[in-house]
Parts: sequence; C-alpha cells; structure tokens
Amino acid sequence: MTPITDIETLETHYNAAVPASLTKVVQTMTPLYRQWISASRFTVLSTVGPEGTDASPRGDDGPVVHIADDHTLWLPDWRGNNRIDCLRNIVRDNRVSLMFLVPGCNNVVRINGTAILTADQPCRAHFERNNILPATVTVITITEMYFQCAKAILRSKLWNGEDESDQVPSAGQFIKEQKSDFEAAAYDSGYAEYAKPRMW
Repeated sequence: MTPITDIETLETHYNAAVPASLTKVVQTMTPLYRQWISASRFTVLSTVGPEGTDASPRGDDGPVVHIADDHTLWLPDWRGNNRIDCLRNIVRDNRVSLMFLVPGCNNVVRINGTAILTADQPCRAHFERNNILPATVTVITITEMYFQCAKAILRSKLWNGEDESDQVPSAGQFIKEQKSDFEAAAYDSGYAEYAKPRMW
C-alpha cells in the first residue's frame, strides 16, 4: 500500500471542486439553515484532542441544539456513560464539527467551528426537563456551515425503512465479547425499559 503524503499528489486523483460546493458555504445562520437545524433531532459531534479524535452521537426528542443567535448553538450534554471523551477534547482543543441529520432527508448539514463548555445555570436551565438539567452545555461558535449533497445517503439507502438490526451484533453481545459471563440477552431485552427514566 502506497500512502499519499502530499496535497499535490492527492489532487491528481480528483477533478476541480464543483463550484457550488464552495459557494454554498455560509458563515452565519440563514433563515433556511435555521429551519433545517431546528428540525434536526440528531447530530454527531466531532472533536480532536491529544489522544486523537472522537465522534459522539447526540439526540433529543425535539431540536438537538438550541440556536442562541445567528452565530451560536447550544448543545446540552444529557446523561450518558460519563466517558466525556468529546468534552475532554473541547477543554484542550476547541475545534469542533457537527453533522446534522433529519429522518427521511437525503441531505446532511455540516457545521465547523469552535466550542467552549459551561455549567452556568442559565444555560443549563434552558433545557430543563422534569427538574433535570444537563450536566454541561457545549456552546458552539459557527465558523462555516453548508449542506452535504445527497449521494452518501442515497448510496447507503439509509432511510429505506429496512430493519437490518438482525445482521449486526447487539450492545449486549459487544459487552459479552469482552466479558464472557455477561448476560447479553437480558441486557438487550431490558435496555429500552432501563433507559426510559434515564434519557435526560
């Protein structure tokens, strides 16, 4: 395997960028991007730190982020596994990227920017659910925002409605692979009920 180690060599394998892929980039929230982001209940937060990169799925039952203004998004950190890999990275390197999806939509919206973390009460209180607050809020400053063309979603047939879960290992099976005495079937069958009171 021969690695490509310089930009000039890389560019010999591609044509020039499609002009629309460059002109579609915006640096501030527009009315249409506001509508799109407000409809998204799922995003992937990507960060970089001394140990490497990390990408974390984030979801909610309404808008996954709060649009604070045309340059700023708030992303709550709800209960999870407390690894806080992305958050550790942000504290040490504030560069972030987000990829927003909307079920049934073949486009993806991408945001690059910088972020800080806050545990300030007013920010956390904005997301209050049944007297539960997120532990922290990631405050993202938008550097650039653009939609990704539909080819990746179309190729993958992501929204075709086919249930392919029987073709991949379950969460319990992943754990059992590392811990042979783990009760995978019980974990998998009970997880949805276990998670209900722990969503927020």
